[in-house]
Amino acid sequence: MNDMLKTTPDFTTEEAQALLVQHFGLNGSLTPLDSERDQNFKIDTGEGRSYILKIINGAEPEIESDFQTALLTHLAVNADDLPVPHLQPTLSGESLATTSSSHGLVHRLRLVSWVEGVPLAQSDRTDAALRSLGRTLGRFDASLKGFMHPGALRDLDWDIRNAARSAGRLGHVADPQDRALLQRFLDRFETRVAPRLPMLRSAVIHNDANDWNVLIAEDDRDHVAGIIDFGDALYAPVIAEVAIAAAYAGLDHPDPIGAASAIANGYHGEYPLLEEEVDLLFDLIAMRLVTSVTISASRRAHTGDNPYLAVSERPAWALLRKLDAMNPRLATTILRHACGFETVAGAGAITAWIGQNRKSLSPLLDRPAATYPAALVPYGDPAHPMTVSSAAARPHEAQSVWEEHCRRAGVELGIGPWGEARTVYSGEMFVSRLIEETRRTRHLGLDLFMAAGTKVHTPLAAIVASVEIEKDPLGYGCLVALRHEPDGCPPFLTLWGHLAHEAVGRLKPGDRLEAGALVGEMGAPEENGGWAPHLHLQISTDTSLPATDILGVGEERYLDVWAELFPDASTFAGIAREFYDQTGRPHGDIIRLRKELLLPNLSISYEKPIKFVRGEGVWLIDDRGRAYLDCFNNVCHIGHAHPAVVEALARQAGTLNTNTRYLHDNIVAYAERLTATMPKELAVAAFANSGSEANSLALRLMRAHTGRENAVVLDWAYHGTTQELIDLSAYKFRRKGGKGQKPHVHVAPVPDSYHAPADWPVEEHGKRFAQSVAELVAAMRVRGEAPGFFLAESIPSVAGQVFLPDGYLKEIYGLVREAGGICIADEVQVGFGRVGSHWWAFETQGVVPDIVTMGKPIGDGHPLAAVVTTREIAASFDNGMEYFNTFGGNPVSCAVGLAVLDVIEGEDLRRNALDIGNYLLAAFRDMQERHEVIGDVRGLGLFLGIELVRDRGTRAPATEIARAVANGARQRGVLMGTEGPHDNVLKMRPPMIFSKRDADYLIAVLEETFEAVLARSG
Repeated sequence: MNDMLKTTPDFTTEEAQALLVQHFGLNGSLTPLDSERDQNFKIDTGEGRSYILKIINGAEPEIESDFQTALLTHLAVNADDLPVPHLQPTLSGESLATTSSSHGLVHRLRLVSWVEGVPLAQSDRTDAALRSLGRTLGRFDASLKGFMHPGALRDLDWDIRNAARSAGRLGHVADPQDRALLQRFLDRFETRVAPRLPMLRSAVIHNDANDWNVLIAEDDRDHVAGIIDFGDALYAPVIAEVAIAAAYAGLDHPDPIGAASAIANGYHGEYPLLEEEVDLLFDLIAMRLVTSVTISASRRAHTGDNPYLAVSERPAWALLRKLDAMNPRLATTILRHACGFETVAGAGAITAWIGQNRKSLSPLLDRPAATYPAALVPYGDPAHPMTVSSAAARPHEAQSVWEEHCRRAGVELGIGPWGEARTVYSGEMFVSRLIEETRRTRHLGLDLFMAAGTKVHTPLAAIVASVEIEKDPLGYGCLVALRHEPDGCPPFLTLWGHLAHEAVGRLKPGDRLEAGALVGEMGAPEENGGWAPHLHLQISTDTSLPATDILGVGEERYLDVWAELFPDASTFAGIAREFYDQTGRPHGDIIRLRKELLLPNLSISYEKPIKFVRGEGVWLIDDRGRAYLDCFNNVCHIGHAHPAVVEALARQAGTLNTNTRYLHDNIVAYAERLTATMPKELAVAAFANSGSEANSLALRLMRAHTGRENAVVLDWAYHGTTQELIDLSAYKFRRKGGKGQKPHVHVAPVPDSYHAPADWPVEEHGKRFAQSVAELVAAMRVRGEAPGFFLAESIPSVAGQVFLPDGYLKEIYGLVREAGGICIADEVQVGFGRVGSHWWAFETQGVVPDIVTMGKPIGDGHPLAAVVTTREIAASFDNGMEYFNTFGGNPVSCAVGLAVLDVIEGEDLRRNALDIGNYLLAAFRDMQERHEVIGDVRGLGLFLGIELVRDRGTRAPATEIARAVANGARQRGVLMGTEGPHDNVLKMRPPMIFSKRDADYLIAVLEETFEAVLARSG
């Protein structure tokens, strides 16, 4: 090294000028330029053109100057648009000239064009300028693909592969702390980087894009105007090009990783990098700096001060100290993100898996988090009792204020969202290690505020990774990290902070937790770091990070990076997205517009109406993200927005929809599948759009077959919205607004065994209740009339979930048919396997109706209905008048109907309905043993009722208690209704996909609600 320095050329300016004229025929003024090994002069010709004359160090092997010549020649041919110097030939046409110095050494001369611009070192180094640098270097290296020269295979200390040689120069670094710092980087290089370097792509690269060799345009400081000085070019790993440029761009830069990211981003756009290259970039940046400071220290020891060598030493040491304070994995995630790679391999798959499997995750709290009335905790408002500053200053007071606020607002759960700006973070722990004079202000976890002692459970099976106590003020208190390894998903960590210390004695690393298992309890301020009680929940897609290295708060500049590395845990915790994204009109506006634009007697449920915006499976989600377990809306028979139904509807709607005048496979396929579920006598189908249309069509069929009008119906029945169906529905015509009973309508009592006379033997209930129908038929006969039909729900619903006594329909059907009438079974609410034991509720009575009507659940929310009848009745209807329904039986509706049948059969939902129904009935009967107010529990499959009474002896209805229980369940996130003549029957018709976990939640809510309501009622 010293020999090379001694042989640096020492030609005077006059001698250099004579050489310029002699060999290149140029004249001009010469200005000496700084150089480490060679001697350079800028030449101004006075004609608007400038050049650089390089007098090459006499000790440099000719192969190296030949290599540079070949490199410049290659660039001129293959990348003439690159902003690099261009060779100027000698008068004899050669690329190089030669001369001798006073020392007798032979020196080669090279003349190249001058590249205009301002050194990057003298610019602001904007992100745009650094991306431009990356693009320029990428184009430069891409143009050299396939280029090779023996001179490129030289041995330089500046070769990144030789960075370990810096260890031999550590003795020249005086400060022991500085040596220790360098040793840390050297140790990482030896163990983590050096073994992987030989496996990386290599090519000829510039190898010295320092901030003096990069020029920025005078008139556009965001644009690189030139790359100069190829004296260190060599064959080396491609990623070294980016590392070297980033090392120098980061000097005195407030955000050195941001600077490196901008360069990597630009380079990657021109010369795509590989993940394994980017993963080493942080260490290679550091090692370029280690090489630089150790070489400077070594040369200073041999030569004394050399301004050129020392020009970047001070900022290099400063940058090394910054890098040493950083977490290399976090820095690498930023670099990976800049190149379009996932911050951690598989990060996207983890987020997607959680989203796709959110319905199968166990509740984090004792019930699903989305079912709690929730409110945001505005951390941005320092005056709020639950913000960081106020909670930390007076946590006990903050908690009591918060609880009072919740009580008045009806809120049970406070939520501190992911990504929220929290400028109140003021401790030293929140100072960024990445960006100078910057604080970490963006929350990277999800905070759930509830009372101390609130239990939190893992939504997913896990292995305990760590359990520790952070004792620092404003720390996590008890901190638990769990590792999750679900099938079909990369592993990930969850972090649970601010827990009570009891978890430390209960959990240890390596413990296996099943889904739903207890993780811990929200800690009180004295053990949770000094905060108001809450859980800090966070996901880390990087499983190698220790719990204490997982950033709870991050820099705003890198929020998009942190979003991949530490994704929002809301879905994992069961918070609906609508909690954060509220769209559409406010409730008050909708109510006002309904009154202005819609029929005034169009009712709204609940005193405080709910605005539902999404349905998913067994859940309905309102516009504030509150989720309600739907045990009432039986229209969505197989669950809200079932993907099979949605896909079938979309596919067919995107292909064809038309009416039944044209041939199509779907209508006959559906008719075939639907009739196959019924007794063989019921073989002919017709399709409509609603249960009301189906029942109206059934009446047309009846009239065509019997020519009669007399109807036998049950009291408190409801069969549809058309006037002729209102006339058959005592639930409507006997109540306010009704016109009373029409002469052709004959009403029989509801065969309700619970309210049967006490002296009736149970086994005779069917016959005894049927006697009323026999009397109606006899009265008609006296008048010379006869019944046209008997119409009843197979399980009267509006009447209070009434299950017909055994043998009842056999008796009625026999009476009506003997009198020449027909029997119609209304299965609009109770069909399609809801009873579990059979496809159709009429089958539980051992009868075969003449006509069956269907609606509601038939299309899982799509407007579809059907009528199925016998061939004999269908023949009577074929009287010359066409039956046509524009939309009934259209291809889209039939595709939906087929999908519903596929799901019921494919997922064995009838068995599920029976099993879960029996499970619920057993639980309800257990409640009945403990609560006198429960007079009767009845149900089959997932059609269930609980009748509430003030006195079990008199069976007087407990209407107010029933309404209070229904409203209390609604407040706790469960929807059910009240039915019956006295509105005292709790009515439950959950989707057929109802699971045991859903049932357990329903049971728990009913238990809690009964306790609360009965306590208030005395």
